[in-house]
Parts: sequence; C-alpha cells; structure tokens
Amino acid sequence: MKKPSVIVIASKNANKVKEFEEAFKKSAIKVESLNAFENVPDVDETGQTFAENAMLKAAAIMAFTKLPIIADDSGLVVPALNGRPGVHSARYAGDHDDDANNAKLLKEMENKSDRTAYFESVLIYLTPEGDKITANGRVAGQILRAKRGTNNFGYDPLFYVPEKQLTLAEMSTHEKNAISHRGRAIRQLILKLRERWDS
Repeated sequence: MKKPSVIVIASKNANKVKEFEEAFKKSAIKVESLNAFENVPDVDETGQTFAENAMLKAAAIMAFTKLPIIADDSGLVVPALNGRPGVHSARYAGDHDDDANNAKLLKEMENKSDRTAYFESVLIYLTPEGDKITANGRVAGQILRAKRGTNNFGYDPLFYVPEKQLTLAEMSTHEKNAISHRGRAIRQLILKLRERWDS
C-alpha cells in the first residue's frame, strides 16, 4: 500500500482536523479538511452503527475528492439507556445543540442508578485504489448529575473519568486527546497505516 502525499479528513471541524494534523506531522503528509473543497456533498448518516456511518462518509467523500479519506463517527453510549444516544449523539435533542443534548441526557438519567457510559470512535481510511483500514477507540466513564467544567464540547461536562477524577470538560484539550476515544482511535490507525506503508 503506497503512502499518500495528501489525506482528506471528512470533516469541517477545526478541532478534529487539528488532531489529525498533529498525528501526521512526522509523516510528511498534508492533511486537508473539507473546507478546502467547494460543493462538498452532504452525507446522510443512516447507518445503525458508528462503523456504518463512518463508511458512508468515507465512500461519499472519496468519490467526490478522488483522494484518500479518513472519516469518523463517534458518540456516547449509555447502557442504562439501552445504548442511547449512540449514533444519534450529535442530534439527540434536535439539531446539534450541546446544551439541549446535555439537558435531555440529564433528564433521561434522573432515576438511573447505573451511570456508567463510554465514548466510542470508529475511523475508516479509504483510498481510490481500494485500500481500507478501520480503527476504533473507547474511553469509559460515568454520567454526572450536573455539569462540571467549561473546556471542550458536547457531553464533556457530564462525562466523568474516574482514574483522572475529572470530567472531560475539566481537562485541557491536550489532556483530553491523550485519553479520548478519538485520540486512541487515531493512534491505532496511524500504527496500522505505518505497518502497511512500510511493508
């Protein structure tokens, strides 16, 4: 499998793209976001799993750019809520509203004694030549009864990581990336890519 000169991240999220730039900076690979392209198609995330949604994004964006793609899907899984919000994490209470999502999660968890949860991320690397590599990462924690911290985004103020004794929103971005589901998935993907590129 050949090493590309450019990889497109199937996202316009600056924080997400920056994570990939950091990860690839020793590889002499240029990382592009979707902001570098015009008329990027919207991809309907109709999959039932994170892996299915990541694949839908990867395939659609690769067909559009004709370049190697990394697409991800991730979210919060709460066993006491039968796995919700899951693939619907970003739009749990409607349309990409962090405050509304957190309020809905707190309401649904009101009477739950089991407050365990985990974030999961699935990454898919796809090339026009047909190469495909999948990586995933998880971070386990608990859902608090009230928000703590103001850093980062999403459900981070409610997601408490026991071994750090902090919520993700009480960590710096650097601290969060070191343990986060996406950070772990990125490191796993890079290892797999290096093995394939060197072979």
